[in-house]
Amino acid sequence: MAIVYVVVDRLKDWEPYYPSQNLLTFEQYVALGSDKGNPAMVINLCRSYRYLSRGYYTALMAEARGHKVIPSVKAINDLRKKAIYGLQAEDLEPALNKVFTKQKSSEVKEFTLDIFFGQTTLTEFSDLGWRLFESFPFPILNVRFAKGNNEWHVSSIRPGSIHMLGEKAEDEFASSLEKFDAKVWRKPRRKKQYRYDLAILCNAEEKMPPSNKGAIKKLIRAAKDYNINAEVIDKRDLSRIGEYDGLFIRETTAINHHTYTFARAAESEGLVVIDAPTSIVRCGNKVYLHELLAANKIKTPRTFILDEEKVSGFLKDKVLDFPMVLKIPDGSFSMGIYKVNDEAEFRVRSEELFEKSVLILVQEYMYTEFDWRIGILNKRALYSCRYMMSKNHWQIYKREKSEKGEKVVSGGDQALSIRETPKKVVSVALKAAGLIGDGLYGVDLKESNGEVYVIEVNDNPNIDAGVEDRYLGDDLYAKIMEEFYRRFEGR
Repeated sequence: MAIVYVVVDRLKDWEPYYPSQNLLTFEQYVALGSDKGNPAMVINLCRSYRYLSRGYYTALMAEARGHKVIPSVKAINDLRKKAIYGLQAEDLEPALNKVFTKQKSSEVKEFTLDIFFGQTTLTEFSDLGWRLFESFPFPILNVRFAKGNNEWHVSSIRPGSIHMLGEKAEDEFASSLEKFDAKVWRKPRRKKQYRYDLAILCNAEEKMPPSNKGAIKKLIRAAKDYNINAEVIDKRDLSRIGEYDGLFIRETTAINHHTYTFARAAESEGLVVIDAPTSIVRCGNKVYLHELLAANKIKTPRTFILDEEKVSGFLKDKVLDFPMVLKIPDGSFSMGIYKVNDEAEFRVRSEELFEKSVLILVQEYMYTEFDWRIGILNKRALYSCRYMMSKNHWQIYKREKSEKGEKVVSGGDQALSIRETPKKVVSVALKAAGLIGDGLYGVDLKESNGEVYVIEVNDNPNIDAGVEDRYLGDDLYAKIMEEFYRRFEGR
């Protein structure tokens, strides 16, 4: 693992905080020189990041030495010009207005937020703070928001400095730094040295993650047999991604999401990545997937792509019989998917989906008692499962709402060997996944009237202890880690 250096202009800037053996002044860091044998992370806390300042040279020299540094030269240059950072800040405005609509009085016209390593003590701004940090990774950010024409926007983003913090802000900064990287505060435990380090990205708050806690433990245990030290990280660890040799995403992915940011960052650092960014893009949108499967003559239920103007004509021509299935392009786990039984229901549900996407998919309703899921890794069949439909429901997952909230109920499941699975099902799954890449995929299929139809290809399929591993047991996790090891060695 990497050494973590904290670089400051003057040692007295660090007086309010615990001593650290890796605390260096700018001059000490310059004199440190380059040591390719010791990878390092540099937290650059110099007072100024202006061009050719100490902060700028710290970032520049760190990158030249192969050290990971926050902020990077690119981040410093991007934040110098509002014309550059303003474009990225615009993407945050819908989320910003949502927060202010709920939390702030209409009389408030300006607001300033301090963000320390992506964290803020104002819980309502926690997600927004982290998104700002992902776009502008600085230890301290001072962000000013302003309201104009009844809309909130980011008026300025400036880097902060530890020597300017008040007593309360010093406590917040220290707490955020401790969470950001505890190695600055405590001696690392002695542990076995492994050949490779693997980060497993998870979200402890996710209600329906791709892997349950039991599976994550088994993955970590299996990794050790292949000389891999696997550890769980979360969305706060983006700046540390360069410390690892590989990234395994075990959180529901989406393009407009931090999982995609992690995949892109890891790939750019030369890590082995599953899911790779291209897989997330290709699997994350059902319109793309439909076009890809159709172009390669892989059977799917009859599907039509509509915009709002085509709805009336589609219904008038009666291209499909009711019931039909409506889908939003980027839905997952049965969300954004509806069965409609008549024209009135079609129009209500389609209007709801068009509020989120300019295109929707309309698909023929094809009921089967179960769906096949074939897990594929590196273009080879890994596991096979049959997922039963929920009781008195047409999908695997049934969402039941009550006063206590939403409850998700699923049907039964059965794990089989690949040899027990119909050859045609496996063959079609392999062909569909092969169009995406050589990563880890879960292909959902239906059998009807002797034909096999692909429903979708998932870029981060479920691997849950007690479900997908019911046939292979611990061998399932071993096969995954064996593939990571093969890729590590292949680099």
